[in-house]
Amino acid sequence: MKLINEATHSGARQHKACEIIGISIRTLQRWQESGCVSADKRPTAVRPAPSNKLSEQERQSIIDVCNVEEFATLPPSQIVPILADRSQYIASESSFYRVLKAANMLHHRGKAKTRNVHKKPTSYTAKKANEVWSWDISYLPTKVIGQHYYLYMMEDIYSRKIVGWEVHGNESGEQAAELLERSVWSEKCRRKNLVLHSDNGAPMKSLTMQAKMYDLGVVSSRSRPRVSNDNPYSESLFRTVKYCPRWPSEGFKSLTDAREWVKDFVDWYNNEHRHSRIKFVTPSQRHQGLDVDILAKRKALYQRKRSEHPERWSGIERNWLPEGAVELNPEQHKEAA
Repeated sequence: MKLINEATHSGARQHKACEIIGISIRTLQRWQESGCVSADKRPTAVRPAPSNKLSEQERQSIIDVCNVEEFATLPPSQIVPILADRSQYIASESSFYRVLKAANMLHHRGKAKTRNVHKKPTSYTAKKANEVWSWDISYLPTKVIGQHYYLYMMEDIYSRKIVGWEVHGNESGEQAAELLERSVWSEKCRRKNLVLHSDNGAPMKSLTMQAKMYDLGVVSSRSRPRVSNDNPYSESLFRTVKYCPRWPSEGFKSLTDAREWVKDFVDWYNNEHRHSRIKFVTPSQRHQGLDVDILAKRKALYQRKRSEHPERWSGIERNWLPEGAVELNPEQHKEAA
């Protein structure tokens, strides 16, 4: 009461003060009845039992039935219909679950393997180039129905630059390990705690790939099984690849043709394509740190043009400030906070 009075005297609304302290306006009014502060009667209030409450005998019957050998491995969703077929009714299915939970017996009851619970992958933040990479493998169609080539691509999530790529006729951990080694040496980031994020495909989890990552000092990060949202940067990159206007929808004639096409695409993507998520600079410019000067020149241009014709500008200039750090799966931090 003193805290609420102090807050209201300082200009706060009474209902807001009650929300902060955790009581309702009605509770505050009951405390102030007859012009004085009365005791809180909630702890000593008499709360009659509901008329539909199960008796102790009925609760024990539920527990006993669920623990007989016939039903020991079945959930209540199976037990209740079986009892109904035998013209037996003890309680509803929800009551079965509620009683078992109160008795700490609502757990895996069968011989089958319990369902795996996969936690969200660890979040990583890239504040500069070559701190967090993402990679995946995707299909490339061919002229032959049922035959595909495999496109390996590694991307720096900070700059969106494709730091490594290859096209093969199959997918394997050995080929992935060779690509990683060449990419790390090309970017000169060996033994610098580089994080490499991927899904749970066989090449990603192969012993050859894991050994190569350990040798290069690369930290492994993986998505949850069948959750593509955990690897959004690679998914977005492959969409850009396959929606490119030059994409041969009829399929590639040969492995050589596929490699030549991807080579031209990577050159265009890294050096010509102005990426919308990094203020429309190219991935190579951001990867090299050139985006700061480029965006500063754009901002100066806009400010100069606004000073020349202020009547044409109804609001502020376009935001040309460089993008900051990039997070991989940031929801983990939000939930922890």
